Amino acid sequence: MNKGSKKWFWIFTGPVLATFTLVVLIPIIMGIGYSFTSWNGISSQIDFVGLDNYKAVFKDKDFFNSFLFTAKFAIVSVISINLVGFLLALLVTSGLKGSHFLRGIFFIPNLIGGLILGFVWQFIFTKGFDAIGAALGIEWLRGWLSTETTGFWGLIILMTWQMAGYMMIIYVAGLQNIPDSVLEAAAIDGASKWDILRRITLPLVAPSFTVGLFLTLANSFKLYDQNLSLTGGGPGNSTQMVAMNIYKTAFTSSKFGLAQSKAVIFLVVLGIVAITQMYLSKKREVEM
Repeated sequence: MNKGSKKWFWIFTGPVLATFTLVVLIPIIMGIGYSFTSWNGISSQIDFVGLDNYKAVFKDKDFFNSFLFTAKFAIVSVISINLVGFLLALLVTSGLKGSHFLRGIFFIPNLIGGLILGFVWQFIFTKGFDAIGAALGIEWLRGWLSTETTGFWGLIILMTWQMAGYMMIIYVAGLQNIPDSVLEAAAIDGASKWDILRRITLPLVAPSFTVGLFLTLANSFKLYDQNLSLTGGGPGNSTQMVAMNIYKTAFTSSKFGLAQSKAVIFLVVLGIVAITQMYLSKKREVEM
């Protein structure tokens, strides 16, 4: 690389690296440092407490329960979002009339803010479902969001409705990269639509699944705004997710140091899960 190319390299990458350092790296390093203190987030006095915060985290039942709830939510939502997104992609690439219009319709929910969607679906669940349940005599439709089970599935429905359209775009790109000649050759050889889907389409779209799984997994674990507006973590703290638990620890209980230790543990676990998922997905691509 000559001097001229190095110059242009730093001109284009310098601002990005500087922004990443200021917005991501420095806050992470500072957060790790605060996790070893008893800082309340307001006072100028910062006392070093060592590993006390981390010991307290592992004794915090609310944090442990929120982590289990978040993990369960992440597993189910990753499956539902990618499954629905892939089915929508198959639909809009099947040559159906008005498919371009349908792509826009399916993608629109992703453009709406999470808080707004939460309040909209809260109205649907508490008012719409209750009215339908009362009119038809279906009791399980009444009192939605009033239990942990209905709150959980309410979040699943909301996230699937919001993100499936975004995943659809990723899978559409993958499907359109499959050569028509390959599909035509398989059809000529007598392969059924199911065989083509299972033996040709799915293996060739595997890279798109890797991206889709990573994005939905990360978003599901970090979910906060939809959790806040739809259930608020209730009833009780039964539907409280990790992000909300950390926020309340910091800004409601004024235990900033403890909240930072929770955030550090959450970051490490999420990193391990994401790296493992990427490794297994990439390995699956090679096997296919």
